[in-house]
Amino acid sequence: MNKSIVRFPPQPLAISETCMPRRIHTLLTPKWTSMAIYVLSFGALRTGQLQRAMVGVSKKMLTQTLRELEADGLIVRKVHQVVPPMVEYALTPLGQGFVEPLMTLYSWAESNAALLDELEYNRVQSAVHANAINDMTGPD
Repeated sequence: MNKSIVRFPPQPLAISETCMPRRIHTLLTPKWTSMAIYVLSFGALRTGQLQRAMVGVSKKMLTQTLRELEADGLIVRKVHQVVPPMVEYALTPLGQGFVEPLMTLYSWAESNAALLDELEYNRVQSAVHANAINDMTGPD
C-alpha cells in the first residue's frame, strides 16, 4: 500500500508561468506530443509509419503535432528528393533529451497499471452518471 507523502509547499504557493512544473506541462499538454517523441526515440520514421505506430491519431492531428515539435526544435523533418517525395522525421539532440524522463514516466505507468485502471474506471463511471442525470433532466 502506498503511503501518503506529506509535502510542504513554498509560501506563498504560486505556480508561476516560468516554474518547472508548468513549463513541462506546456510541452506534454497536447495529447500526441509525448507519443510522437516516444515513437521517434526508436529512430527516424516516415509519416505513414508514424501514423501506423500511433494508433488513433488522425492525419490532421499527426501533421499538427509534427509541425509543433519541429517548430519547438524537438524533431527535424528531412525531405528526400525521390519520386514520390519521401519525408522522414527524427528527434534532434534537444528531443533526445526528453526521451529519458518520458521513459521514466512510462515505466511508472507499467508498474502502476492498477492505478491507471482505477482512474479509467472512475472516469467511465462519472460519464455514465453524468449521462444518466442528463437523461433525467432532459434538454435545456
